[in-house]
Amino acid sequence: MQDSATSPETQSASFVNPMKPMRIWIPLLLLPLMVIARFVPDIIQDPPANIWMVGAFGPVLLSLAILLWFVLVSRARWWERLLGVICIVLILAAIMGLSHESFIGPPFMMMTIPLTVGGFALGAIAFGRTLNKNRLWYSLAIAALLGGVCTLLKTDGVWGDFKSALAWRWDETAEDRLLAKRGPTGSAKNEPLDGAGAQAFLQPQWPNLRGPNFDSVQRGLRFSDDWEANPPKELWRIEVGPAWSSFAVAGQYLVTQEQRGESEFVVCYDAETGKEVWTHSEPGRFFESLGGLGPRATPTIHGGYVYAFGADGKLIKLDPKNGEAIWKVNVAEVAKINPPMWGFSSSPLVHQGTVIVHAGSEREETGKIFAFNDRDGEVVWSAPAGKMSYASVQTIDLLGTTYLALQSDLGLHLYKPDSGEVVLDYLWEHSGYRALQPQVVDGDKILIPTGLGTGTRLVQASLKDGKLELEEVWTTLDMKPDFNDVLVHKGHIYGFDNRIFGCISLQDGKRTWKGGRYEKGQAILLADSDLIIVVSERGELVQLRATPDKLEELAKFSAMKGKTWNHPVLVGNRLYVRNAVEAICYELATVDSAETVNNESTDSEKTSGDAT
Repeated sequence: MQDSATSPETQSASFVNPMKPMRIWIPLLLLPLMVIARFVPDIIQDPPANIWMVGAFGPVLLSLAILLWFVLVSRARWWERLLGVICIVLILAAIMGLSHESFIGPPFMMMTIPLTVGGFALGAIAFGRTLNKNRLWYSLAIAALLGGVCTLLKTDGVWGDFKSALAWRWDETAEDRLLAKRGPTGSAKNEPLDGAGAQAFLQPQWPNLRGPNFDSVQRGLRFSDDWEANPPKELWRIEVGPAWSSFAVAGQYLVTQEQRGESEFVVCYDAETGKEVWTHSEPGRFFESLGGLGPRATPTIHGGYVYAFGADGKLIKLDPKNGEAIWKVNVAEVAKINPPMWGFSSSPLVHQGTVIVHAGSEREETGKIFAFNDRDGEVVWSAPAGKMSYASVQTIDLLGTTYLALQSDLGLHLYKPDSGEVVLDYLWEHSGYRALQPQVVDGDKILIPTGLGTGTRLVQASLKDGKLELEEVWTTLDMKPDFNDVLVHKGHIYGFDNRIFGCISLQDGKRTWKGGRYEKGQAILLADSDLIIVVSERGELVQLRATPDKLEELAKFSAMKGKTWNHPVLVGNRLYVRNAVEAICYELATVDSAETVNNESTDSEKTSGDAT
């Protein structure tokens, strides 16, 4: 007789599945938080300056929280936990290996990891309560499927709110189209300038970044404020290679920098037609998954020559007749540093026979400015500076004396122009990068725009016992520009407070208005016309009244495709704008020309009426 204690029925009744239902309420809470963190910066109408960090880093931190839940308190069996984590790591490694090169780095962290881990959490929520031994594989399959979407994408950097600019991996880029037209060399045949053409480079109208006074201000002509009756007239539009460079202008020639294939180019264009005149190329292709592709600095025209600084550190002096190099030096090698995170961005300053740029990197303990001999490119002197600066060395006239000035992560540095001797280090540390230019006000004060979260400061200069001192007048968080330079006009400051244009008082730094939602664009002041032209990040041209009373938007229209961070240039009545895709020349109506057109229109209507 069979023992009842060992019968099949008894054995079946005593069997207990060792698997337990997962505790899924935690990922049910974390997944919505991940979505909220990703999109909350877009929802808030007037977001704090550093809210982008929530969208950039919140999802990946919540991904880590999901993994900790799975390992520590999910109630999954030990082998599920161990195998699950190993497989997630292997899935991420496989996705990284298959992804486009532009997705390696921040996009992988900000997008691929949250999608992969989020997919795993979805699988755990759907199947975690079951006692099926395959529930882990179901969750991993969803993780691989969602994370694998990233292998189909590429990016050319981020927008000003740190959202990736995404495209399908197989989509043709603007650079691809340009190279297809230009051929394997990336440029047309150079057309050397004659003597008269080269002479124009001796007296440039817009010689460097932000113009003759480094302030993005146009003076002289008065322009129409009625774009409806007198709209900007497009004279030409051309495709250009990626870069965040602006234009330098001499006579009828424009000079800028571009990326074309595996080389950085300095390109001279005919300002009347947009036709390429000459190019100079240097091997190098700088790409960074936040800042994107191509050169960052703007060429400088001085003394009949062109100077350019590449993103990887090549500083060159060019003959404007044909674009041939007179000398070149690798600043990264001179400074013994690697390029900074977003590339060398210092537009060259040519002063007293030297060419001056900043060289620093986040990975170094300190940075320096270097002055190179204008004749042969040899180092004349160097001076200490902060390690993080995407700004340019410029001259300022303060209390009747000329100084060299540079902003860095440490604050404002002032130097003697002839020797680089440090005159003053005004310490005002900023945890991020500084990419903005200081500005002297009334000859004895300096405006120091900084970066996100730190704001803008005005300091008063004085001489005490022959020594220069700077004292804080006010500091405001009502204007927190990022890499968007500010404008000073008639006692007020106009510029971007994060992604929204606004106006603050020069007297006390208090806001008078805020409301132009132009994201991370750039602006230029038409001082004698009391007008501001904003080029929005989305490529719109916006005409504003430069008034502290209220936001007065006079006109707006879409001008360019693609992300636009480049500074606009206005010479005579010609407005030159560009981005990483195209460049355009507009003719703006002056007050005199607008009155002439209106009078002719009135006369024509009167004649027509008389005839009737």
